[in-house]
Order: sequence, then C-alpha cells, then structure tokens
Amino acid sequence: MMRSAVRYLPLLLLAVAWELAARLNIISSLALPPLSSVATAWVDLIKDGELIDNGGASLYRAFMGLLLAVIVGGGLGMAMARVRLLDVFINPLVELFYPLPKSALIPVTVLWLGFGDGSKILLIFLGCMIPVTIGAYNGARGSDHALVWSARSMGASPIRMMWDVVMPSALPELLNGIRTALALAFILLVSSELIVSQKGFGYLIGYLGSTGSYEGMYAVVLTVAFLGFAADRIYQLLMQWLLRWRE
Repeated sequence: MMRSAVRYLPLLLLAVAWELAARLNIISSLALPPLSSVATAWVDLIKDGELIDNGGASLYRAFMGLLLAVIVGGGLGMAMARVRLLDVFINPLVELFYPLPKSALIPVTVLWLGFGDGSKILLIFLGCMIPVTIGAYNGARGSDHALVWSARSMGASPIRMMWDVVMPSALPELLNGIRTALALAFILLVSSELIVSQKGFGYLIGYLGSTGSYEGMYAVVLTVAFLGFAADRIYQLLMQWLLRWRE
C-alpha cells in the first residue's frame, strides 16, 4: 500500500497544483478552471445523464473495434509467420501502413460508412489491427523450431500445431501488441468523435468547448484519461494471469 501511495503521489500533487494555480490566478480560470469546479461539473454531467449516455456509445465503439482488431490481427499475424506466401504478400502492406497517421483515415471511413457507429468502429479496427498483427507475427516467428518439428513428427495437424505450439510462444508479444492497440483505440475514438460525430466523448468535448462550458469539457477529458488508465491497469492484471504458466 505504501508503494502504491508513493507511486501515485505525483497525481495528487498535480491535482493540488492545478487547484492552486487556478485559485491564485497564476493561470487564467478561463484557460484552466479550478479542479473543484471541474469535479462539480462532472457530477452535474452524471446527474443529467449526458456523460453516461455519450460514454456508453464511445465504449461500445472502442470495444467492438478493438475486438475485431484482436481477432483478425492476431490470426493474420500468426498465419503470416507460418505461411510463406502470406508473409510475402501481406508484410509489405503492414510495413506501408504502420507509419501512416491513423487519424488520416477518418475521412475515408466516413466516406465509406457515414457518420454513425460503423465508421468509428472501422477506424479503430484498422488502426489497432497493425500493432496486434505485428505483435502476433513477431511472437510466432520466435517459436521454438524444435517444438514445431517435434509436433510435425508426431503427426499434429496444422491447426493443432498452431494452437498448442505457436500460440503459446506468440502470446507474450501478442499481448504487448494488444496493449499498444488499447491505448490507440482511445486516441482514435476521441479524434474521430471530435471531427465527425453527434454522440460520444469526443463530441461532448467539442460541444462543451464550443459553448464555453470549460469545466464540463475538462471533466470529460479527465474521464477519458481515467478510463484509459483503468483499462490499462486491468489489462496488465489480465496479462499477468494469462502468462502465469511461464513462471
């Protein structure tokens, strides 16, 4: 408990500094409202249902896009590592799209699927699939060749070998790729909702900022930050549980 308290002490100090900077007019309250006012606005948004309604829409989009990215990207990455033909044709595409700013795909996804949930889910799927695919590919490429040869000599089918030999070897790298994709999902979600959406965290941030409700705007921003933080911490616990066999 003491270690955790010391670890998160900077957050408490940041909160105190924020409140004092606003109250003492070190920073204009228009640019940075007091944290206590932000907390009050957060409670009001909860009571009005605005934060819950928009947050539910955003979390649905993020979950569906990330889930599709994990399923497709994980399977594709491991298949690329084991099938030479897939590696030859798909790996250059992955290397091409990896450095591409994923937010540049927002107009493309809107053109294809409009302003609804589909365009956001597609954007998150396309953006998150790349790190998942790379993680699965690198992990599967690192499989112990002796184990693969042993499985083949014992008559294991390709699917059985993929599940019993390749998948456990690829799991650590795959999980790291998913963790990167998890953070990227929040970034792409808010970015797309800020530009083309009528619902969600990004839309609410833009709407409150344009109407001068800066306390509420900061409240939504902090909500997204803490949700991302909590998701990452929960995912780390899941990673530890899934990798217990390595110990």
